[in-house]
Amino acid sequence: MTDQQGPAAGVDRQMAELDETDRRIVDKLRGNSRMSMRALAAALHISRANVYTRVARLERDGVITGYTAIIDPQRYGHALSAYVYLKVQQQSWKRLQDRLLSIPEVDHAALVSGEHDIVLLVRTRDTAALRDLVLTRLQEMPEVLSTQTDLIFDETTPAARLVGTSAD
Repeated sequence: MTDQQGPAAGVDRQMAELDETDRRIVDKLRGNSRMSMRALAAALHISRANVYTRVARLERDGVITGYTAIIDPQRYGHALSAYVYLKVQQQSWKRLQDRLLSIPEVDHAALVSGEHDIVLLVRTRDTAALRDLVLTRLQEMPEVLSTQTDLIFDETTPAARLVGTSAD
């Protein structure tokens, strides 16, 4: 769902420490990734050349890994959200992660500690689609030993706080 490009080629080398201006740039772009460099410079009271240089460095160093559109899942047609917890075979995370993220309904996947091995945030159009996702597509993966599904009744995300805020 995101337009992430993965880690930049130079991520392994020593990266310069982020200063307050770098952090302010990232915060502004997280609030509005479509903000122009001119508007970003004006909002931060720095030159456009400085903004261009810093954003290019942040991208090159892998701090900024991509830009994305934030959607309202319900208006997009995914009215049902759930956390699906997976117990999987030992050492199968690396084999599974790309396959899990290729499923359009999977919004987020994480390897976690505790009772379960992987937690997925999934969004589907209805209960039938959720049932198909869990009982067919996930449970039929040979690495998946068991699943547990928790429905999400309501959620608050950082993106929801951005609605109605100015793009200053």
